[in-house]
Amino acid sequence: MQSLTNRSRVVSKKTMNFWERIYLPAIFGGMWITIKHFFKKKATLRYPEETREFSKVYRGLHVLKRDENGAERCTACGLCAVACPAEAITMVAAERKKDEKGLYREEKYAAIYEINMLRCIFCGLCEEACPKEAIFLTDRITPSNFERENFIYGKDKLVEKIDQRIDVSGRQKHITEKK
Repeated sequence: MQSLTNRSRVVSKKTMNFWERIYLPAIFGGMWITIKHFFKKKATLRYPEETREFSKVYRGLHVLKRDENGAERCTACGLCAVACPAEAITMVAAERKKDEKGLYREEKYAAIYEINMLRCIFCGLCEEACPKEAIFLTDRITPSNFERENFIYGKDKLVEKIDQRIDVSGRQKHITEKK
């Protein structure tokens, strides 16, 4: 038989004394650690009732912003989809019709804009790549669900409502400081 190394180790069988054989010191040591943990502050929160404070730069759910006139900012340039390392963003561009002038800022817009939240790693590269400041990650938590289809967010979930604007001024300031 051939050895892999030149090192050898001598194994010795040390005999245990009486206290080591009955394991009582080890049992009492483990119980002492358990009793100490009873009097420490708990790390868990009762989630729906209590929430932790998030960082100012926390990256949560995405939002497609509107401009001050209520038109969608996204011009379907595709830079966010290219910048996404997880390839979670898909979009289909379309030309704006004459009667849709108030809905979209420019001639081209995203007819379909989808983010697969199961793929998204919340890195924030999509919001850094956007030249129109159309997409941001908010401080909202992604809701849980049991169906895979419910994690594909389309424009119906992503575009902010005109009467319910989402404040992303903290994220906007953080992104502009990075550039």
